[in-house]
Amino acid sequence: MAGNSAVIGLSWQPKLDLFSSAKKEKGSVDGAESSALYKPESMLVDGLFVPPKDPRKMNKLLRKQVKDTAGKNWFDMPAQTITPELKKDLQLLKLRGVIDPKRHYKKGDTKSKSLPKYFQVGTVIEPASEFYASRLTKKQRKATIADELLSDSNLHSYRKRKVREIEEVNRPAGVDQWKIKKSSKRGKSNTKKQRY
Repeated sequence: MAGNSAVIGLSWQPKLDLFSSAKKEKGSVDGAESSALYKPESMLVDGLFVPPKDPRKMNKLLRKQVKDTAGKNWFDMPAQTITPELKKDLQLLKLRGVIDPKRHYKKGDTKSKSLPKYFQVGTVIEPASEFYASRLTKKQRKATIADELLSDSNLHSYRKRKVREIEEVNRPAGVDQWKIKKSSKRGKSNTKKQRY
């Protein structure tokens, strides 16, 4: 009767390998699935994570847990979260050939509308020898590329000139041309009435 007696308290304990220091085999799937502590509510049964029995679903779970990087050849550069400021800067970099008429850039993927997934943003630090030569003052430094371009006076005059040229080309013939056409139409209609 000792075998049939009910055990008071916990009769089942979950197997937790997360905090154990024992080494696992490289081919075991348990180590990869237990690496993530958080699981969504849909994957929990009575508050405990139950791995799927289907190997396809298991592989999908493992792929989700792998970090999104550019690869070993790119030193595992992580994918950036794109903020509105970063998005504007990336779009300006794609259109950099239009900004300055005297600079010519190598043809790249300017036709594609998608933004790059893997990139890094840095700050250029000038050496002490260029203190007076090509250094930007604190007043000239801006937070984003868009702000720098908008504050540049040379670029501002170039943009104004280009907009004026485009408007002149696309402008209709003008008021004088419109008056001439209108008067010629009236003259033709008057002559027709007089003939009848």
